[in-house]
Amino acid sequence: MKVLGVLGGMGPAATIDFLAKLQYETPAERDEDHIRVVMDLNPRVPNRHLETDAAAAELAQMAVALKAAGAQILAMPCNTAHVNRTAIEAASGLELVDMLDAAVHEARDFGAERIGVLSTPLARGLFIERIRTAGLQTIALSPLGQEALMEAIFAVKAGDLSEQVEDVMAAAAAELANGGADIIIAGCSEVPLALDPDRVAVPVIDATEALARACVEACL
Repeated sequence: MKVLGVLGGMGPAATIDFLAKLQYETPAERDEDHIRVVMDLNPRVPNRHLETDAAAAELAQMAVALKAAGAQILAMPCNTAHVNRTAIEAASGLELVDMLDAAVHEARDFGAERIGVLSTPLARGLFIERIRTAGLQTIALSPLGQEALMEAIFAVKAGDLSEQVEDVMAAAAAELANGGADIIIAGCSEVPLALDPDRVAVPVIDATEALARACVEACL
C-alpha cells in the first residue's frame, strides 16, 4: 500500500472534504486497512490565478517535503492548482494523481458526450483540454453565470453555506443542463460543499470524489 501525500489548504474545507471521501471510498474493515496519509494543509499557497509561478514554487516545495515525510504518490484536492502539475512532479519525482483526469474519465464512462463544468476560469481551461482529448464536448457558462459562480465559490471559502449560495450553485448547474450538458462536473473543490445534486436535472460528477476513488486505486 502506497503512502499518499496530500497538497492541501486550497481551501482547507475542501481538503477536509477530500480526506473524508478518501476514507469513505477505502475498502476497510479495520484501521490498518486504510491508506496512510501525510498532508500539508497550507492555506498560504499564493493565488493560483494571479501568482501562478509563485504558487508553483510553493507547491513544489510542499511536494518535496511530503516525499521526505514518506509520501510515495501525491494528490491535490484543488482543480485550479493542477496548472502546476508539471512543476510538482518534476520537483518531487512523484506522480500526482490528476483530479481533472479522474473526473473526466468518470463522466466518459457514464456515457456522457457533452460535459458541463462548474469551475474557476483557469480550471475550465484545463478541463477543456482533457475533455477534448477524451473526444467529448464542453458546455460552458455564460460570462454572467461564471461571475455569479465565482462569487459563490469565494463565499464558500469564507464559510458561507447559506441557502443563497446553494441557489447560485443550483442556478449555474441549471444553466449548463439547459445549454445541452448531459452531465456536470463539480470541478472546483468548493462546489460540492454547496451544490445539492438532487437539485440538478442531469447527473453530477464530484471531482473530489473522483479523486478519492482514483487515489484508492493508485494506493491499493
